[in-house]
Amino acid sequence: MALAIPVTLSTASVYPRRAAYAFESAAELGYDGVEVMVWSDPATQETASLRRLSQHHGVEIRSLHAPTLLVSQSVWGRDPATKLRRTVDMALELGAGTVVVHPPFRWQYRYARGFQDQVRELTATTGVTLAVENMYPWKARSRSDRHYVAYLPGWDATGFDYENVTLDLSHAACAGQGGMDLVRAFGDRLAHLHLADGTGAPRDEHLVPGRGAMDCATVLTHLARSEWSGDVVVEISTRRDRSAHERHDDLEVALHFARSYLRKDPVEYHPPASEHRHLPADAW
Repeated sequence: MALAIPVTLSTASVYPRRAAYAFESAAELGYDGVEVMVWSDPATQETASLRRLSQHHGVEIRSLHAPTLLVSQSVWGRDPATKLRRTVDMALELGAGTVVVHPPFRWQYRYARGFQDQVRELTATTGVTLAVENMYPWKARSRSDRHYVAYLPGWDATGFDYENVTLDLSHAACAGQGGMDLVRAFGDRLAHLHLADGTGAPRDEHLVPGRGAMDCATVLTHLARSEWSGDVVVEISTRRDRSAHERHDDLEVALHFARSYLRKDPVEYHPPASEHRHLPADAW
């Protein structure tokens, strides 16, 4: 039986496997739905293909992630504003209520100038929740104290008046921010949660929740007790997994962790140690 707060699976969690594998895994493990990361996998770019996967596996598509990562810069052309609008159109066709979007990169000057206005306009005219994701400062490999300004208007979503935001706990760890600190800072604007852990390393890790140093359990318990109405999306890296068995275990453990704490009376759960060594560079 689904909890009041749905726990869904990001298709990015099965990389390098494709979206079809994510739908199959979500159905088998009992996730409440899927978040589709639109990127190089052709199925993620086609409404008809996604609808078939959803119907075949009986898994709802609850959210989409716009192709705004570095690895998806060529998906649907080069104009990020057009790609964002196209993602919203796909969400409307599929019945997905949320679109996650990263802030513009610093070289996307024209897109950055109109970004906040476009997000507001699309939210107001379509009814789809566009939730801007918190990011992190980029660090130079050669010097740990040097940062690059990678995003415009900035990586820290707390400094901007976005109507809706996505909190990614792995990104928060990479930025040296606390999960509950960001929950309080975002307040009612928090519309979406990407559940993953991190150790505070300078690279984005997307660890299974409970295997890092973030306050994942506290965040989940707080959201449950405050009757929050968004989705919790498991977005972990299984790239290092050596077999389908290991990937299945990681996805199952992450789901169990989420449901253990997404209740007013949480059940303490400590995930077993990973069967492999996870390095920061392994994250998708």
